[in-house]
Amino acid sequence: MGLFAKTTLVDPRVALPGREASILGPCQHLVFGVDVHDTPPGSEVAYFALGCFWGEEKLFWSMPGVTNTAVGYMGGITPNPTYEEVCSGRTNHTETVRACFDPTIVSYEALVRHFFEAHDPTQGMRQGNDVGTQYRSALFVSDAQRSVAEGVRDQFAEAYARAGYGAITTEITDAGPFYFAEGYHQQYLIKNPGGYCPIHATGVCLA
Repeated sequence: MGLFAKTTLVDPRVALPGREASILGPCQHLVFGVDVHDTPPGSEVAYFALGCFWGEEKLFWSMPGVTNTAVGYMGGITPNPTYEEVCSGRTNHTETVRACFDPTIVSYEALVRHFFEAHDPTQGMRQGNDVGTQYRSALFVSDAQRSVAEGVRDQFAEAYARAGYGAITTEITDAGPFYFAEGYHQQYLIKNPGGYCPIHATGVCLA
């Protein structure tokens, strides 16, 4: 697959077939001490795609009110893809963080603001030197979350324009299946403290 192909979503007819079973079994979170599959009592769930998921997961587990995180794949076709399959550009998935949060401590709006501040949402199928459909910016939302996500996006669109950036390319779409990534990707930066951790924040914030 060439660079052009990896920055273009593939026709579903040529997507990889995937598999029925999840590629991740039981997996304890090294920060929260619960299984990464769990939604703690009283928590809600939100999904964020903003580039390489190793550094992005750490951004969210570090936020007060976040109760669990996991990394995986959303927005594509192939069921239960492997990392190598996603990297091939033939699944249409983007690397995604699943964040559970206690809404009495942190709001979904605050999480979305954090999302837009933590990367460059104007880059299309890339974040910095990470190029491909798997690095595109996306919010996968519930019906209740959609209007909040769109409202925050519109505010940031004005802020990015004032700062001289192009149009925001972030997808806001219904949350479909979230496929958990392999165990070695979960809390990668705890297991690999000196690991690759690209954060592409631009400094653009809301007043």
